[in-house]
Amino acid sequence: DDSPEIYGLHPNADLTYRINSANMLLEALSGTQPKDSNSLSDGVSLEDSVKERCSDLLSAMPSDFNLEDVKTSIEKRGGMGEPLNIFLFQEVQILSEVIEKVRFDLIQLQQAIDGDVVLTSELQQAMMDINIAKVPHMWVWTTGMDEFSWISPSITQWFESLTNRYAQFNLWLVHGRPASFWFPGFKNPNGFLTAMKQEVTRLHKNDEWALDDVVYYTEVSDFASPDNVKAPPKEGIYIHGLFLEAAKWEGKSSGVLVESEPKQLFSHLPVLYFTGVTTKMKIEARSNYGPHGPYECPLYRYSTRTGRFQVTVVSLSTQLRPEHWILRGVALVCNT
Repeated sequence: DDSPEIYGLHPNADLTYRINSANMLLEALSGTQPKDSNSLSDGVSLEDSVKERCSDLLSAMPSDFNLEDVKTSIEKRGGMGEPLNIFLFQEVQILSEVIEKVRFDLIQLQQAIDGDVVLTSELQQAMMDINIAKVPHMWVWTTGMDEFSWISPSITQWFESLTNRYAQFNLWLVHGRPASFWFPGFKNPNGFLTAMKQEVTRLHKNDEWALDDVVYYTEVSDFASPDNVKAPPKEGIYIHGLFLEAAKWEGKSSGVLVESEPKQLFSHLPVLYFTGVTTKMKIEARSNYGPHGPYECPLYRYSTRTGRFQVTVVSLSTQLRPEHWILRGVALVCNT
C-alpha cells in the first residue's frame, strides 16, 4: 500500500482508515446475528438478561426535572429576558423528554418480557440492541429520522452522557452559570453560541453593535482543564470538552497547532474562549493567530463529519499555512 505521506497526509491517516474498515466489518457482522435466539452462551435466557439490564439502567436514570421549579430558578437569575437563560430552559425541556421516554420504554420492555404488554417490533429491536450494549434506535432518532437525543457508540457511554448533561443543567440552575461550559452536553450547541452572541451584542449597545455584524471570535486559553477556571470571563464564555482530530495543541499563551503524536488520533483541546466581535475587529485580529492567519477549524458534534453535524468554525493559531492543516483533515469534535 502507498504511504499516506506520499499524498501529504499524516502517517496516522492509515490508522484511521484501518479503524474505520474494522468498524464497518464489525457493524456488518453484528447485523448477521440471529434475532430469534432466546438463550445466551451461559444458559441465561436473552429475555432474563435484558430484563436485568433494564433494571440496572432504570436505577441509573436521573430524576425528572420539575419544569415549574426550573422556571422559578431561572427567574431568580435574570429571567427569560436573558438569551442564555432561554437556551437553558429549552435544553432542560429537551432532556426531560428524553428521560421520560427512556424510562417509559425500559418499563414497557420489562412488562413485555413478563407478558403483561404486547412486545412490539420497536420493543423487540430495543431488546436486541440492549443485549449487545447498543443504544436503541428509538432513543436516538425520531420516526422522521430527526435527532431525538444524541449518538453514542455504546449504551454505557450514552447513559454516562445523560448523567453528565443532567448534572451540568442541575448545577447551572442551582448555582448559576458555570465558569466553563461542557460543550458536548448541549443538544443544540448552535443555539448556545447564538445566545452568547446576543448577550455580547447587548453589552455593546452603547457602541451601536448590530447583531448581524457580530461574528464569533475564539482563543485557546491557558487553562488545560476546566477545574483551573475559577470565574467566567467578563464577556463571552469558556467552553471545554473538545477534541482535536489529526493534530494537537502545544503551548499556552502562544500555543499553536502541531502534528499529532504517532498512533494518537485525538487529543484534548484546552479550555476555549468564545465571544462575539464585529467583522472589522475580527479581520484586524488575523495577525494574532500567526504569520499566515488562523486555521479555520471546523467543529463537529461527532467524529462523523457531515454538514448536518457541523456547529461552526474555530480560529486556531498556526505557524504553518492553513492549507497544511486542511490537507491533514484537522477538525474539532465534541465526541470521539
